[in-house]
Amino acid sequence: MEDSGGGVTLCGGEPLMHPDYTLELLQELGRRHFHRTVDTTLYASQEVIRAVAEHCELFLIDLKMMDNEKHRLYTAVPNQPILENIRLLASLGSDFFIRIPLIEGINTDDENIETTARFLKSLPWQRRTVNLLPYHDVGKDKHHRMWSTYNPQNIPMATPSEKLQQHCAALLESYGLHVVIGG
Repeated sequence: MEDSGGGVTLCGGEPLMHPDYTLELLQELGRRHFHRTVDTTLYASQEVIRAVAEHCELFLIDLKMMDNEKHRLYTAVPNQPILENIRLLASLGSDFFIRIPLIEGINTDDENIETTARFLKSLPWQRRTVNLLPYHDVGKDKHHRMWSTYNPQNIPMATPSEKLQQHCAALLESYGLHVVIGG
């Protein structure tokens, strides 16, 4: 850690589901002078978001889709609190990357990508970097080991083609965003 200048990333599921523990851990890491990153969907209260923002240097934010009903269909939660929390972090001057898990047939359509781009462009956000994360099913084995069901609704999910990934990247870039495929 000392040689690399690295830090600690809280991830693996959703760290904001356990806000007291997350805050306690972030505060301790801060006392020890570690760089702190939180990998999150931001599905939490604004009170939690504000508290966490005071104790971390970077957020990695998953933004799956813009349509509230589709978001609820695929994730079982609305996206309005997520979008409001992204706006909040931008207004606070917090540093963050937006990460879009690309799933062909789910969120790779032009309407979703352009709506996402317009939303992100509207933010007072310095970094303006979007990571496109092509779908993979490496978590399938983890679910098996934990005796849970991977994709219990049997929603058809596929990795977008390289051509579709590039198309989504170009759409986002046309709005002045910096796009990285992977990350």
